[in-house]
Amino acid sequence: MSTMTSSRTGVRIRLAHAPGFWVIAAAFLITMAFSTIPTPLYAIYQHRDGFPTYVITVIFASYAVGVMASLYLAGHVSDWLGRRRVALLAVLAEALAAAIFLIWSSVPGLLVARFICGVGVGVLTATATAHLSELRQIARPGEDPSRSALISSMVNLGGLAFGPLIGGLLAQYVSAPLQRPYEIFLVLLLLSAVGIALVPETVERLEERPAYRPQRVALPSSAKPLFFASAIGAFAAFAIFGLFTSLAPTFLAGVLHHTSRLLAGVVTFAVFIAGAASQVIFVRLSRPAQLRLGLVAMSVGLVGVAVGGLIPNLYLFVIGGVVAGAGVGLVFRGAVATAASLADPGSRGEVLAALFLIAYAGLAIPVLLIGLGIALLPAQVALLIFSVLILILVNAAVLRMLAAQR
Repeated sequence: MSTMTSSRTGVRIRLAHAPGFWVIAAAFLITMAFSTIPTPLYAIYQHRDGFPTYVITVIFASYAVGVMASLYLAGHVSDWLGRRRVALLAVLAEALAAAIFLIWSSVPGLLVARFICGVGVGVLTATATAHLSELRQIARPGEDPSRSALISSMVNLGGLAFGPLIGGLLAQYVSAPLQRPYEIFLVLLLLSAVGIALVPETVERLEERPAYRPQRVALPSSAKPLFFASAIGAFAAFAIFGLFTSLAPTFLAGVLHHTSRLLAGVVTFAVFIAGAASQVIFVRLSRPAQLRLGLVAMSVGLVGVAVGGLIPNLYLFVIGGVVAGAGVGLVFRGAVATAASLADPGSRGEVLAALFLIAYAGLAIPVLLIGLGIALLPAQVALLIFSVLILILVNAAVLRMLAAQR
């Protein structure tokens, strides 16, 4: 169903809020999938250009830096510029990144394309999360708001999961693996932009815009400790995702001696899809129960990843990653729900942007450190140190969140 309004300048078509919800969800899914599609392709770039492994971490980190920069500078502006306009600009930025991947595939081009991709993802993540919540609330006012949060989180993680799988399939079975994935997603992103232009706005634009300022956490002082505990939990969760979207193919090829491009995509897909599936399977559990289960799964999974790398054993490494991914899904959902509950509707986009800013720091900083570690230490030792540090962080954060909910 759609609505149509006419004016002296022409005819404007708008979708109703219910289909608009699914258009934003689809655009969010496509954007997140595009952000991870290079995962199984890094090894091809490396083989073609002969650069060392740490360059992969720098290319990946340029994406995370783009995400953090946009979250800090613009993640909150949809609260007063409007959700639709900001989401549209974010998706068009992704289309620009896809075009750069196609026409400039050397390392400098990869750095620029990944940075722009990160900028678009950072803007869209907070904007789409808030937009989905508001569209759903208008379309189904009597529905539990947690259902919208679940769908948003599943779309986020599901998109991150399907990107490497699609990239791995195309790299394994299609000619021109460094062009075809970006051509396909360029078309999908442009179609998403058309769809977003038809979605209704849910934020009333202010006649007098507030003075611009970078991101901050607009919360009462009493709520900030719980917010930062949630953010540290998201940081630790995204560190695991960062490992599997940047260096997992390198570990598979170098340490575990499995060079299949499809396997690299499938492993990363399995980790992310476990994160999405765990949220559905355990949706009826209370938030504290989900956090406890997520903490156990992340802890056990991290041990499996570290031991699988040390032995080395492919099956233990992969199973550990999948179990950790399932835990990440529960911990991340709990962190988002906890942070959102601390904010009033007028600052929800800002608070979510701050949470994602810290989460994406977890995507970049640990990966850069493990990349540096690989340059100085055996890869297995670097992986062990990474696992121990993330294990400590996630336990401290989740236990703090649990203590606050008693």
